[in-house]
Amino acid sequence: MFDVVIAGIGQTEVGELYTISLRDLARQAINAARVDAGGLRPEALFVGNMLAAAESRQTHLGALIADHAGLTGIEASTVEAGSAAGAAALRVAYFAVASGEAEVALAVGVEKYTDQLGPLSEASLMLSADSDYEAVQGLTPNAQAALLMRRYIYEYNTLREAFAGFPITAHANGALNPFAMYRSALNAEAYARAGLVSDPLNMFDVAPIADGAAAVILTRSDRLPKDFPHPRVRIAGASMATDRLALHDRPDPLHLAAAQQSVQRACKQAGISPQDVDLFELHDSYSILAALSLEAAGFARRGDGWKLAQDDSLSLTGSLPIATFGGLKARGFPGGASGLYQAVEATLQLRGQAGPNQVPGAHIAMIQSLSGPAASAVTHILAV
Repeated sequence: MFDVVIAGIGQTEVGELYTISLRDLARQAINAARVDAGGLRPEALFVGNMLAAAESRQTHLGALIADHAGLTGIEASTVEAGSAAGAAALRVAYFAVASGEAEVALAVGVEKYTDQLGPLSEASLMLSADSDYEAVQGLTPNAQAALLMRRYIYEYNTLREAFAGFPITAHANGALNPFAMYRSALNAEAYARAGLVSDPLNMFDVAPIADGAAAVILTRSDRLPKDFPHPRVRIAGASMATDRLALHDRPDPLHLAAAQQSVQRACKQAGISPQDVDLFELHDSYSILAALSLEAAGFARRGDGWKLAQDDSLSLTGSLPIATFGGLKARGFPGGASGLYQAVEATLQLRGQAGPNQVPGAHIAMIQSLSGPAASAVTHILAV
């Protein structure tokens, strides 16, 4: 296996980008990544997307995006893993380079929610649930997260307000990120006043669905010139695991087994323990998932994940920075592109190019993308 490094990164602003098409979003991110990589031309392209068929009435994204980005003729295909699709595409690109099948591979995640408005927007997210036993009964992602949160509060005798630290941390970091959808801070009083979305979930516990695209170019370390202008960020570990799709089929709905397994496998591959990482870009589509992800990754005991958000432990200068550019909550939740935004942001941290969002002394980053309530979990370890 060859060492795999991140040669180039690119991203677009996250938001309600009504005037930009899916293909143009992807092209913008790819072009930025190619410039960052010194003009490297990919031999293979892997697209992470969740809902193009439902939103934009478009399939066959590999050929479409390769054509529109001026890469006609290369291998190109779409990787499907719900909202973890971008992270899964990155893992496929990693294997393409590590195996020697390609010297340069490109992973791009793109999502266009604003092609579909109103109630249909959340309805489209239900496609990641069990269609026969959950979605058909009207169970929405918000309601599903609310059930998990209510169970957590009951099991561990905590309060709804205990989750406030997660969106507060995310918004503090997102306020510094020029690509973020929401660039304003949040305090505990505003969190407490927020209206309920699905009891006990309030609007600040839910990440906003959005449009956006992010791209990462991978290559072998020996493929880069000696005068390559960026620190060489390598992918030291990559793992994907799955759990039962329907929550009611799991023996313990508050244990994210796939998230735990993917962390353990990625850390073993990288030769580290979770405690060695300098930052953790987790999948905070809901505050409850942030708490459960911290527990599954081994950063907190069962029932104690919320406690990490009670002080500055998760801030940029804390012991375990999370959501360093705002996470899904403040940067925005661009569906299948989310995992590649995490990769771009972690790369900026490890290069020392994160500006006001910089985590001091960052050398190892863990990024994890989930689909649904962690029915799929993809974890990467990045290191310099």
